[in-house]
Amino acid sequence: MLAERPASGYDLMKLFETSLSHVWSATQSQVYGELGKLADSGLVEVAAEGPRGRKEYAITEPGRAELRHWLTETEPSRTRRSDSLLRVFFLGLLTPLEAQTYLLTEAERSARQRAGLEEAEASIEWDDDPLSLHGRLALEYGKRLSSMHEEWARWAAEQLKA
Repeated sequence: MLAERPASGYDLMKLFETSLSHVWSATQSQVYGELGKLADSGLVEVAAEGPRGRKEYAITEPGRAELRHWLTETEPSRTRRSDSLLRVFFLGLLTPLEAQTYLLTEAERSARQRAGLEEAEASIEWDDDPLSLHGRLALEYGKRLSSMHEEWARWAAEQLKA
């Protein structure tokens, strides 16, 4: 995000809330903590200071190089932890009706998530800039993943009827 333009911790939190929360969550203490670590490492710098101690951070050349390295040479972690899916392993401890209810609730949750993403998509003023393009790509991934999860949960609930 700082690779696009300088921003304060508050600006970054707002960006997380409006666009990144569907793919990566971060608390205020995490954002400010990471900004401090990045600054200490020389990957970002304080570009401006405003009233009430507001600091605007900008990426440095070493920071841009590290970001590029992370994007092109570091394999993404494929480790996924899903407490929803973990619970599926233990559905045999419930009655068939309780297990089906759990799965149908998961399907509805996924449908609501997809609807929220569609709402966000409609409310955003998309541009032709790279951030908009890549934001749309990530948003589409979220919509498709939510649809797949909903479809799977409904299918799984049907399997328990058999």
